[in-house]
Amino acid sequence: MIPNLNKKILNNRQRTFLFLLIAIVFLLSIVFIGNVLDKDNIATNLQDRNSSPDFKHLFGTDWLGRDMFARTIMGLSLSIKVGIIGAAGSTLIALSLGLAAATMGEIADRVVTWLIDLFLSVPHLVTLILIAFTLGGGFNGVVIGIALTHWPSLARIIRAEVMQIRSAEFVQISRMMGKSKVWIAFQHILPHILPQILVGFMLLFPHAILHEAAVTFLGLGLSPHEPAIGIILSESMKYLSSGMWWLAFFPGLCLLIIVRIFDMIGEKLRIIFDPNRAHD
Repeated sequence: MIPNLNKKILNNRQRTFLFLLIAIVFLLSIVFIGNVLDKDNIATNLQDRNSSPDFKHLFGTDWLGRDMFARTIMGLSLSIKVGIIGAAGSTLIALSLGLAAATMGEIADRVVTWLIDLFLSVPHLVTLILIAFTLGGGFNGVVIGIALTHWPSLARIIRAEVMQIRSAEFVQISRMMGKSKVWIAFQHILPHILPQILVGFMLLFPHAILHEAAVTFLGLGLSPHEPAIGIILSESMKYLSSGMWWLAFFPGLCLLIIVRIFDMIGEKLRIIFDPNRAHD
């Protein structure tokens, strides 16, 4: 009975790691293909304009004859890059503020808590639009806006974890031995919260990608010359009434799939790092 149970547990963990490997390879493949695709694949070709999906053009073509499959792959690649940079910046801010709140005294804790409550009181998208508009939009504006708006929830989690760890016996012993706060933070606290940081980083991806697409859809994000998913969806709205459903359907579906994959990666990592759910 016990050997069968251990075998089942091992298989569950193997399936989790296999899914993570396949998902990461798939996402990296999209980024790679999007970067190596020739710009000629999305060049104007009026002879093939408004073509419905077929074997030549899997996602059809738009009103200028541009291949929608190539535009969608390049748009997804751009969205993933925006999500990586934006989520990384937001995670770094959350880590810095979370550590500061839990290790630098009561005043720092009050300031960080006030900042977290302030940013959580305003919807992410509204703050992101304001920041992107102030910075003039574009790639840099969207990335900076995402980094500055998506950190509060993760910072609150990190702060709570650090509060719990700093009261542990091994941390108290290091403090009595004269170790500095910086040494304790990097040697004791940071290694214990790395799983939460990694999971939080992955779970920020879906929000970053969706918000980037939303801001770009509203015309305040990436440049109209970029093959971004938000731009593709925004342009397609003008032609849906004429029956060109594929202009919005395939890009929107691919965006949802990518977002769901990132969300599932975060959930799988959470299960792996959680000892109580490691064998679910």
